[in-house]
Amino acid sequence: MACNEKSKKESNVEVTTRDSIRSADRKTDSLLKIKNFQDSIQLVKRKDSILLQTTQNILTLLKNKNYLAFANYIHPVEGIRFSPYGFVDTAHDMKLSKQKFINQVSEQDMVIWGKFDGTGDPIQMTLNNYMQRFVYDVDFVKPEKRSVNEIIGSGNSLNNLELVYRNCDFTESNFSGFDKKYAGMDWRSLRLVFKVRDRKFFLVGIVHDEWTI
Repeated sequence: MACNEKSKKESNVEVTTRDSIRSADRKTDSLLKIKNFQDSIQLVKRKDSILLQTTQNILTLLKNKNYLAFANYIHPVEGIRFSPYGFVDTAHDMKLSKQKFINQVSEQDMVIWGKFDGTGDPIQMTLNNYMQRFVYDVDFVKPEKRSVNEIIGSGNSLNNLELVYRNCDFTESNFSGFDKKYAGMDWRSLRLVFKVRDRKFFLVGIVHDEWTI
């Protein structure tokens, strides 16, 4: 009887110990999950902060027409695509390497950048004229709203940014409108599309967006 009682006590101790270990493991797993989740949030916040600051730096250069300094943000391998409207037309939108962009800054030749909405006529402009009409046409340094990886402005054209630029991040600087008589039809957005290379964010696309026919 004494041996049986001792055996039962030892068995109960083993069960209690196993339960305690399992409970401790579950608590550890939960704490690790919470920590990983918190770390993920911090990484996202840090990335967003970097993207927003980089956006502000780029827009300041564009506002000041410092295109040679702006060229340093162009992706060194993939180059940059300029889209005059929200729908990224990979067949017609102009795509330039960093060096070709720099050459265009100095040469100021007439270039076909895409097609005008409504008419389909070619957008034939110098780089400077294109940048003033289809990139920095309003004061995007001080937007009404700005977002990271979230579309703000939307009209009646298809927005395919996230389909064309997979595995990329983007910021959007937006104005909901300027003149009340247009009831918001004069809204503007500028989206800067980034891709990471060597732990740095480089531009692979600039998408200008506005009301289209």
